[in-house]
Amino acid sequence: MIKKKIIKSLPRSSGVLLHISSLPSPYGIGTMGKQAYRFIRFLHEAGQTYWQILPLGTTGFANSPYQNFSIYAGNPYLIDFDLLVEDGLLQPDAAASLEWGDDPTKVDYGLIYENKKKVLHWAYEGLQYFKPHQFLADKEDFFEKEKFWLEDYACFMVLKDKFEGRSWQEWPDQFRMREPEAIEEFCDEHEDQLDYYYFEQFIFYRQWRHVRQYAEQYQIKIIGDLPIYVAEDSVDVWANPELFQLNENRELTHVAGCPPDLFTPDGQLWGNPLYDWHEMAKDDYDWWVKRINWAMQVYDYARIDHFRGFESYWSVPHGDPTARFGKWIDGPKDNLFKAMYKELGEIRVIAEDLGFMTDEVIQLRKRLGFPGMSVLQFAFDPKMDSAYLPHNIRHNNVVYAGTHDNSTTRGWFDLIDDETKRLAVDYFGLVDGQDYVKGLMRGAMNTVANTCILSMQDLLGLDESARMNLPGSSEGNWEWRMTLDQINQDLARELHYLTFLTGRLPVENAETEEEFQLS
Repeated sequence: MIKKKIIKSLPRSSGVLLHISSLPSPYGIGTMGKQAYRFIRFLHEAGQTYWQILPLGTTGFANSPYQNFSIYAGNPYLIDFDLLVEDGLLQPDAAASLEWGDDPTKVDYGLIYENKKKVLHWAYEGLQYFKPHQFLADKEDFFEKEKFWLEDYACFMVLKDKFEGRSWQEWPDQFRMREPEAIEEFCDEHEDQLDYYYFEQFIFYRQWRHVRQYAEQYQIKIIGDLPIYVAEDSVDVWANPELFQLNENRELTHVAGCPPDLFTPDGQLWGNPLYDWHEMAKDDYDWWVKRINWAMQVYDYARIDHFRGFESYWSVPHGDPTARFGKWIDGPKDNLFKAMYKELGEIRVIAEDLGFMTDEVIQLRKRLGFPGMSVLQFAFDPKMDSAYLPHNIRHNNVVYAGTHDNSTTRGWFDLIDDETKRLAVDYFGLVDGQDYVKGLMRGAMNTVANTCILSMQDLLGLDESARMNLPGSSEGNWEWRMTLDQINQDLARELHYLTFLTGRLPVENAETEEEFQLS
């Protein structure tokens, strides 16, 4: 029996899914600046409880927030320049002198990569020149608190800079194998470069802390996102090779993926390193306990991607061209969470349990008391009675019309076959000519699921061009951005009314209508 402090089921409530990168900004990508604060006010005035975001980590391959260089480090792309101007670290027109792209609805990651760090280096130089006492003291405090991950991360990033961004697997052996003398000598020779990365993370988490504090003032809770796996090219694998399925030469032996199904006959080959769960068990899963403890400090709730991997995972021999010949291997199951509860007492987790779930996975989630997920776009298969149909959804659940991995709902209606469309339309009693997107969102909000999360693209009624991610593709993803005029009072009023009708307003707002003041 797991001894834990059980979190009561989430109250009937709702929220909006929008990654920070999708906020409006004059500098090519959304940031933790004034538009993040404006969005929090929008959520409050629209009667929402949650803001769900994607992972905050540094992005690697294909700009995916699910392929990070570190499980702890924040993405410097999300740092706001205007706040650095207010801090006295940047000249007011510094960032405006560079090119950030011509399309306000798309992130140009090439320009962001080229210019963002350039501006952050100017800010770092400003700190070195002006040396404001409190700023330096706060930076030192941050370093002391976070050095358990920050030192390795900074060293990893400086080495990546030295070797022109190549994976650590391609570094000279003394660095790839982390020979102590070589690492110590390298760090001694690159103190300034290391300090820049300390500064970058200090600024990131300073700005994020202020966003969290502002959200708390408006009673908005942040749902963060934890990928279950880490990237091969990450400090996490480089610094902890014993915790992953690597051979003595630190090469991958098996990688993560998903088995074949009706839609993907070769399965999905993700390629992420797999954990050595037996090794992790030797110190009572300390690596994972630290990770969840960090998440509980950074977010109000954490959605764990691919939760089923804790019960059993699909293991593919490294080098196989597809995931077809993998096999199921037992995961840590209850033992991992026993260790978490023993150390942390309470963990606020949402389990991403989409796709084919065995009874063993379902029972694990139920024993742990975690809310699961349901997506209405997966519900309307004419050949089966889907668990995602609204009448099959249960209370301890988070329901979505679609997530960041789905089409927008308008795009979904445009792409699905006539039989599936007719089933969805008939189920919700829609009529031709009616707004199908609003109908599906209203259907999600009307379910008994305690929590409903709607994507910002669906609230805006956008088509497939606003899709955030197409799984299995490596181009054109994670680019969508809102424009400044799309956050407005009319949308806040409309969402507030839908939230009121479906009984999801926060308790203090349940019996009152508010005047909306968006600026």
